[in-house]
Amino acid sequence: MSTFAFTSLFQITVSSSSSSLHAIRASASEYVPSQHTLRREFLKGVAALMPLPLVVLIEPPPSDAREVEVGSFLPPSPSDPSFVLFKASAKDTPALRAGNVQPYKFILPPTWKQARVANILSGNYCQPKCAEPWVEVKFEDEKQGKVQVVASPLIRLTNKPNATIEDIGSPEKLIASLGPFVTGNTFDPEELLETSVEKLGDQTYYKYVLETPYALTGTHNLAKATAKGNTVVLFVVSANDKQWQTSEETLKAVLNSFEV
Repeated sequence: MSTFAFTSLFQITVSSSSSSLHAIRASASEYVPSQHTLRREFLKGVAALMPLPLVVLIEPPPSDAREVEVGSFLPPSPSDPSFVLFKASAKDTPALRAGNVQPYKFILPPTWKQARVANILSGNYCQPKCAEPWVEVKFEDEKQGKVQVVASPLIRLTNKPNATIEDIGSPEKLIASLGPFVTGNTFDPEELLETSVEKLGDQTYYKYVLETPYALTGTHNLAKATAKGNTVVLFVVSANDKQWQTSEETLKAVLNSFEV
């Protein structure tokens, strides 16, 4: 506020209270406040009338994602050049940087795009020790479907440190615990159509085919899970009926490519 504007405002306020000030000045024996004192008291009154500043709680930014086709920045897959290869590195997520999740890789059609993961789902706020599963990365294509990598703390499923997926239990036992993270809401054992076990080197994977009419992720879900270090990693491939009809084989190829 300029000196002129402040003085005018002060004069208006003093003028509006002239009767009170006149009474003060009428008696020389009474205390007469200085102009500095009046100004200070006036500013206290203005401050008391001013509304409290609005405090806005801003959610931390969501995880980084590129809103472009993955074919523009990912290399072709060595096994099938019609796909591109996504290979996670420590720069991709806080869990990878903290060593809570081991690097993983999978192929994608080149037209897919990386989707943003909401901060509340990403686990950014709880690293390096999260009590509940979180979403690492997501990719999607409007015409074909979507994929996501979900990581769960091993301690949530077993008390045995560095347990293998076999130590946790059968494929049915594991999906009973992690099924809601496949569907996005609830899991019904009757939705599980098929389970299988796959060995890749020293790593064992559980694979699932689900038909999920009430799932938030889609009416068709494929999943693949393994345990490594202190984390169980779940790879989920989802599609609606229309996407499944045209892209079933592509989605199965994406699922089969997942490795940790």
